[in-house]
Amino acid sequence: MSASNPTILITGGTGSFGHKFVKHALEKLNPAKLIVFSRDELKQFEMQQIFPESKYPAMRYFLGDVRDRERLYRAFDGVDIVVHAAALKQVPAAEYNPLEVIKTNVLGAGNIIDAAIDRGVKKVIALSTDKAASPINLYGATKLCSDKLFVSGNYYSGSHNTKFSVVRYGNVVGSRGSVVPFFLERRKTGVLPITDPRMTRFWITLDQGVDFVIKSLDQMKGGEIFVPKIPSMNIMDLAQAIAGDCRTEVVGIRPGEKLHELMITEDDARNTYEYDDRFTIYGHPASVPAPGDGKKCEEGFSYASNTNTQWLTLDELRTMIGA
Repeated sequence: MSASNPTILITGGTGSFGHKFVKHALEKLNPAKLIVFSRDELKQFEMQQIFPESKYPAMRYFLGDVRDRERLYRAFDGVDIVVHAAALKQVPAAEYNPLEVIKTNVLGAGNIIDAAIDRGVKKVIALSTDKAASPINLYGATKLCSDKLFVSGNYYSGSHNTKFSVVRYGNVVGSRGSVVPFFLERRKTGVLPITDPRMTRFWITLDQGVDFVIKSLDQMKGGEIFVPKIPSMNIMDLAQAIAGDCRTEVVGIRPGEKLHELMITEDDARNTYEYDDRFTIYGHPASVPAPGDGKKCEEGFSYASNTNTQWLTLDELRTMIGA
């Protein structure tokens, strides 16, 4: 970690990830300050009831939008570490409102990079998504662009010491807008809509995602895309785990949706090393590991949800979702 008592700021800090990250950071990182940066005053008010400054003196709440460069420059003053979780991420909304998503996910990433360099932030780690690998929808394309910006930020920082890296992982169990709460709600009707019975997804819990981000913060040198080794699940197994007595109805894949998810493409694999708990895509010369550290991925390797070697059983799915 950058400092023994770092000042940490998280963008999009009132989201599902933000709530969990704040809890873990307070317990494990002993921050001098922990700043929640987001644009929704109601969500900040609600979060203050859970993490009040009276009980958690490190907590700060900062209203702002990643689209607003000047506000970021003010917010980043004195900050050691930035965790960038702010994004517009609903696939259908992105297709209908493309410029709005570009302003937040792409131009906002550029603003984060400029502000971090100019304010002397030591480390920035940005959250990505499996949809950024070989994207077929606008959301995935904006996140791929964001990933490229953050990796290139290590060149852009020049003589400054700001380091940028990315964490890319799959679907988060129970996060807002995910299939689990949707299935739980539809269970009441007795019918679960299935896009395609062959569909597979990578699966990770919020706790696992946060722990991986914190570990990556400690390991990063700048320029890496960290990809955790996580299990896959089949959509029919998930339906069985949540509501085995419900009838399923195949409704077809929606526009912009994949049958299987991909986190490392064959082209990215040329710069990827495998470790016990992760893969790391190296995009900057300074970050490339020393010989013998990790195993270089073979030509033609890819990391996809349907060819994954680790799969969740029905019991494991039930445990993860609390069914």
